[in-house]
Amino acid sequence: MAEIIAITNQKGGVGKTTTAVNLAAGLSVCGQKTLLIDLDPQGNATSGVGFSKKEYSPSIYQVLLELLPLEKTIKETGIKTLFLAGTGQELIGAEIELTQVLGRENRLKGALKNLTINFDYIIIDCPPSLGLLTVNALTAANRLLLPIQAEYYALEGLAQFIETFNHVRATINPNLKLEGGIITMFDARMILSNQVKEEISKFFGPNLFKTIIPRSVRLAEAPGFGQPIFQYDAKSKGAEAYLSLAKELIGRCDPAATASSQSQETGVPT
Repeated sequence: MAEIIAITNQKGGVGKTTTAVNLAAGLSVCGQKTLLIDLDPQGNATSGVGFSKKEYSPSIYQVLLELLPLEKTIKETGIKTLFLAGTGQELIGAEIELTQVLGRENRLKGALKNLTINFDYIIIDCPPSLGLLTVNALTAANRLLLPIQAEYYALEGLAQFIETFNHVRATINPNLKLEGGIITMFDARMILSNQVKEEISKFFGPNLFKTIIPRSVRLAEAPGFGQPIFQYDAKSKGAEAYLSLAKELIGRCDPAATASSQSQETGVPT
């Protein structure tokens, strides 16, 4: 059964989509069959793996609002074991439309029911909000990851998000686990980054991932070419960091699989 992992933070600009795209790609590089679901109306995860969000059809919108089988939206990407269920522009109105739908918070969970045996990991990129799309992701997922930018105000809003997480777990999804935080956009040369790192470490304790994602020009450039970092520059520090993060996640989810994943790294197409 697939590990279903929601990647979210209500604060924008923290590297959420960059993490969703490149963690999914990193898992695939480690030999894990991975599905990336773009649940963010901005559609950046869709374009980040080489598809036009203006032309992607059918999309996750039809899954949530029209009960289209999710498998009909899945497309292959440029990495062998990475697949995408992308979004189009119509998802912008989904938050409002879902309010009129019976069982609205369970739409994604229902769509994934028959797909979990087909993948090792399902990564969900959520919008930077606590609306119905994010609640759908939290209802469907069994693990939650929070990317946190190593800058001022990094912890702002986290307490509110944790309240939402606890509410979802208490009322809708008791199997949801807060897997931990991931420090992103880290610049070791800056005193502020190191100070924020200490605060984040105190907040998450042992749940904080050891892997730290550095601030990287190559990571910032890659989406403009519609490629995960492993295709754009597999030797960059950003690629090394996300590969390390993927291995760390595999170790948390299935320690026995860590050794095999290290031996199955497939490399990526150029």
